Amino acid sequence: MATSRSTAAAGTPPASLRRRGAVLERAILESALEQLSTVGWSGLTMERVAAGAQTGKAAVYRRWPSKQDLVADALEAGLPVLDQAADHGGIREDLLQLCLRVRDAMFSPTGIALRSVLHECDTASAHRFQGVIFTRVVEPSTRLLQDVVRRGVMRGDVRPDAAGDLVFDVIPGLMMYRSKVCGSEWPDQDIADMIDQVMVPLLSPRNG
Repeated sequence: MATSRSTAAAGTPPASLRRRGAVLERAILESALEQLSTVGWSGLTMERVAAGAQTGKAAVYRRWPSKQDLVADALEAGLPVLDQAADHGGIREDLLQLCLRVRDAMFSPTGIALRSVLHECDTASAHRFQGVIFTRVVEPSTRLLQDVVRRGVMRGDVRPDAAGDLVFDVIPGLMMYRSKVCGSEWPDQDIADMIDQVMVPLLSPRNG
C-alpha cells in the first residue's frame, strides 16, 4: 500500500516544497530560462519546466497557455536592464566598459536562452519575441552607444560627423557576427582590440 501511494505521488512535489504566488511564478520563469540554455528551444517542454520549478504542469498552463507566451515572459524577466553608460572620461574607456557589459549579457544564462530562441524557432514563433528583443536589447543598447558617442563629441574626442546610424551598427554587427559565425565568446582582449583597432580610429577627430 505504501508503494502504491508513493507511485501515485511520483512527479508531484511534497506539500512542504510546493511554491505559490510570485515565488512559484519566478521559479517557473527561471526554470524556463535554464531549459532554454541547456536543451534549447526545441527541447523545452512545459513538462520539463514544471519539473524544474517543482510544480505540476497544470500550474504552468494556468499562467502561460503556450510555450511562446512562457518564453517571452521569461526573457522579459531575465534580461538585464541597460539603463545608463557611465562616464569614464574618454571615448575608449566608455566604449570598452559598455561592450564588456553587453558581452556579459550576451553570455549570461538569459543571453544564451535568447540566442537559442533566435537560432532555433521558426519564423512564426520568432515573431512573438520581436517586441521583447527590440525593447529590451536592441533599443537600449543602441541608445547607450549613442549616448557614449555624443558625449565624446561634447568632450572633443569624437568628431561630430561620426555620430551616424551606420556607426552605431558597427559594434553590435561585429559582436553578433563573430559570436554566431566564428563562435567567439569575446574575451576582454578581443573587445579591447575592437575598440582600439576599429572604433577609436573610426570616431577620432582627423588630424590635419
